[in-house]
Amino acid sequence: MARNPATRLLRLCSSQYKLSKVRFFPSSNRFSSHSTQTHQSFCFFHPKTTKFHHISPLGLDFRVPSFSYCTIESTVSEHDDNNNKKEDENQVSASHVANVDPVQLYHRLRDGPVARKLGVDQWEQLTEIFRCFARSGWASNQALAIYIGASFFQTAAHNFRSFFFKKCDDELVDYLLSLGPANESERFLFPIFVEYCLEEFPDEIKKFRSMISSADLTKPETWFPFARAIKRKIIYHCGPTNSGKTYNALQRFMEAKKGIYCSPLRLLAMEVFDKVNSLGVYCSLLTGQEKKYVPFGNHTACTVEMVSTEELYEVAVIDEIQMMSDVYRGYAWTRALLGLQADEIHLCGDPSVLDIVRKICQETGDELIENHYERFKPLVVEAKTLLGDIRNVRSGDCVVAFSRREIFEVKLAIEKHTNHKCCVIYGALPPETRRHQANLFNEQGNEYDILVASDAVGMGLNLNIRRVVFYSLSKYNGDKIVPVPASQVKQIAGRAGRRGSIYPDGLTTTLHLDDLDYLIECLQKSFDEVKKVGLFPFYEQVELFAGQIADVTFSQLLEKFGENCRLDGSYFLCKHDHIKKVANMLEKVQGLSLEDRFNFCFAPVNIRDPKAMYHLLRFAQSYAQNVPVSLAMGMPKTSARNDTELLDLESKHQVVSMYLWLSNHFKEETFPYVKKAEAMATDIAELLGQSLIKANWKPESRNQGKKSNDDEDGYKRPRSMVKLQEQKRQEKDIESVEKVTA
Repeated sequence: MARNPATRLLRLCSSQYKLSKVRFFPSSNRFSSHSTQTHQSFCFFHPKTTKFHHISPLGLDFRVPSFSYCTIESTVSEHDDNNNKKEDENQVSASHVANVDPVQLYHRLRDGPVARKLGVDQWEQLTEIFRCFARSGWASNQALAIYIGASFFQTAAHNFRSFFFKKCDDELVDYLLSLGPANESERFLFPIFVEYCLEEFPDEIKKFRSMISSADLTKPETWFPFARAIKRKIIYHCGPTNSGKTYNALQRFMEAKKGIYCSPLRLLAMEVFDKVNSLGVYCSLLTGQEKKYVPFGNHTACTVEMVSTEELYEVAVIDEIQMMSDVYRGYAWTRALLGLQADEIHLCGDPSVLDIVRKICQETGDELIENHYERFKPLVVEAKTLLGDIRNVRSGDCVVAFSRREIFEVKLAIEKHTNHKCCVIYGALPPETRRHQANLFNEQGNEYDILVASDAVGMGLNLNIRRVVFYSLSKYNGDKIVPVPASQVKQIAGRAGRRGSIYPDGLTTTLHLDDLDYLIECLQKSFDEVKKVGLFPFYEQVELFAGQIADVTFSQLLEKFGENCRLDGSYFLCKHDHIKKVANMLEKVQGLSLEDRFNFCFAPVNIRDPKAMYHLLRFAQSYAQNVPVSLAMGMPKTSARNDTELLDLESKHQVVSMYLWLSNHFKEETFPYVKKAEAMATDIAELLGQSLIKANWKPESRNQGKKSNDDEDGYKRPRSMVKLQEQKRQEKDIESVEKVTA
């Protein structure tokens, strides 16, 4: 019968030291996709020396999720010979059952006669005890130590119950009944349950162990052996916005014979591409949607997801390194830091990930140099605010709102009640349109002197902003309205007063006085230290894991990977809910390989946009049928005349952008209409720019038909969203008090 090597070690030591009983106790960490995995050690109590002896399972690959083993308090007397042991085993009384080796108890059950007939009360009590054992989270977690998975634990517990009821004897029954359905009975039964599982389910244990091994994401630094073979120098340019850290890194990038710049955004990669080429350094552009190769160019500006870990570079620059902690995209920065083959790697970012970068450099053996920066000129908070009146904006202001609806409401209010004209920047706009709006705002002498933007203004654009005005400091996170994180507030506010612009002194304030205290608190707050950074498996790792599981969908495969993967304490598995939603949609498409599904699921699609999701499904269907994938989408001829048409333009550009991305990740002949897609993308971006300039409509309301409280002729200032939330909470409290008093 198959035996776990750790169990044999337990038995060997139990026999050597005359152990009375071995129990399993959980450590402080729970098994999860974010838990730290360690090799286990076994702790035994020697009855003569009253000391604990630690025995490590050297040579055993028994990395068990967050569990350790130790013996309990009681011991049994040593016997002179084996004959006395056998007599004691046969004559043990119920009061001494707790002191018997669980291995011996299991053998008694397995080899003993058929159980006596139980009374109704005894049967019901034992049934309740085993029901509690089967539902025990402690037992289920402990079972992972012998590779009994949570999904199989219920089956194993049910079979163990049937075995016990068929084979139990008087002493065991009496002792269990004395314990009752409590923690004590669970801990007494568990070691016997372990022995039962090791003998009865060797195939299931082997299968689950193989699955766990294939989902092993520990020691990610070992995934890049060629990078480990290089003695890399890591230079961390640490500082706030407008401190010159990225400028210094780019200077070294341009001086190198061969270099690569890794950007968080297409827009920023395009800006560096233009700037470097204008300075006489041949530089290519590589993003998910475009590949522009410059002849004789040894430099590349790319998005961080597109960086190659197989090429050699003299200098690499990774911008916004704090994005390693992003719950969705953090894995791309982690991969770049661990895998880039470069003599020098320049990291640009705030201090939040400095400590974890130090730890990673210790693990990789890289040299770390820290360059700390201060802002060229301090950021000044205007205490007066706009007093809740948007008409108090001035030339050079950037009003920041955190929803598309608010952005257009602010633009409409400013242009209606002042003489200013507004440029607009938000995340759903194409990079080309955002650049056009930024250039329009930066140009002197025209009437577009106010910028209304979302948090997309926080990075990727050089803007001549005199003052950043927060329309509100709360936003909807997809579930509820929450305060804007302090790190994001600091990033956005720091965009004011850029060095070299016409406004070198940066100012920031809020629309409402109620939000001013929170703004000051955010700016004074130090950066939160990041404890973990993101990881996500490569396709090869997912493929290996898929080989251990049969008859599951790709979405279920990703879910099971997340449940069973093992990670070191410095890493977390990035969220992939959006990937699973795409996978569910593509499940009906026949003929896609696992790799095809993996790549389609990473396509840049807004899962909340039905039109974009429909076109992605159609692209996948055409690809699966091995026919050329066409755009099959009409090209709008005029700019938008209302918000519905503007949304349609945004959606069409995203579909075209998605087509270009797929063309760069699949065979060229399967997506043959790249030139047409590029022309459509350019035309739609121009139409979007024209639409934003003349946009004078209210955005579509989610609550159409409800009567507005705003005066039609006059302007009524908007309320602070933080204040509104506080008011709602107070109203709920009052209602609950009234109910109680009534």
